[in-house]
Amino acid sequence: MSSGLIALLDDITALAKVAATSLDDAGAMAAKAGSKAAGIVIDDAAVTPRYVVGLCADRELPIIVKITKGSLKNKLLILLPGALGLSLVAPWMITPLLMAGGAFLCLEGYHKVLQLVLPGHDEEKADASTATTAEELEQERVSSAIRTDFILSAEIMAITLAAVSSSPLWMQAFVLAVVGLGMTLLVYGVVALIVKADDAGVALARSSAGAIRTLGRAIVTGMPVFLKVLSFVGMIAMLWVGGGILVHGLHEMDVHRPEKAVHHAAEAFGALLPSLHGLLAWLGQAAIAAVLGVIVGAIVDPLVKHVLVPLWVRFRAKKA
Repeated sequence: MSSGLIALLDDITALAKVAATSLDDAGAMAAKAGSKAAGIVIDDAAVTPRYVVGLCADRELPIIVKITKGSLKNKLLILLPGALGLSLVAPWMITPLLMAGGAFLCLEGYHKVLQLVLPGHDEEKADASTATTAEELEQERVSSAIRTDFILSAEIMAITLAAVSSSPLWMQAFVLAVVGLGMTLLVYGVVALIVKADDAGVALARSSAGAIRTLGRAIVTGMPVFLKVLSFVGMIAMLWVGGGILVHGLHEMDVHRPEKAVHHAAEAFGALLPSLHGLLAWLGQAAIAAVLGVIVGAIVDPLVKHVLVPLWVRFRAKKA
């Protein structure tokens, strides 16, 4: 009897080791998938603070909390089940949908490039507010932020699903949940720090200690520069990620020449300085993908403006 118990314990130990290994693999997959969504995360962190501009300082954090809850609902209650259903019913659609999301990232990056080189061109214009009270204005801002988040969250979940599409369903669900939760807390945690940095800087600037007062002033004057740098990095990352998604998507659809061409060009760039071959090859590949992203964005822009948007307007008019 004791030998049977020992054998049972050995089996349980073996199963526990397998489960631990599987969880380690899932964690590694989550980290890898999350890194691929870097461009979306950086841009989201740079853009979201605008939703609290002009509102009372004591409402800034509550608004960020509301947006965070809405983002978690988008990812975990809507997009995660949808992604798993897609993986079960139509896995062949994952790559085309991911490429459509990559084209969207290229379009967004292209618009940011235009705003950078042609200030004032195609600036985002806020919808005319119909709010008559501070509470209504706050709700408008929160609703707008959650709608924008849904698009970005969909791309994050699509990138994640593509990275784990060949894994068991439970692992897909685990990785999607980890990435969704982790990305949301990371983005809106950073947003909360950015939003309150000015207040912290002002408080430090009032200190009687010279060094602390200097630090406070540096924070206040440095935040606009920091946000511009963050936005620029987000733009580059969106173009790089979007272009890379499209090239890899074509490879998955048996169109191999673009990916081979990018790889050979990156290797040639890396060979210029053998001691830094890996870094230079990666930078070369990212730069080529970003340039491709700008080109794709320039192609998609008129298609969206003159075809997709008018069709959507007509559809909504008929539905109304």
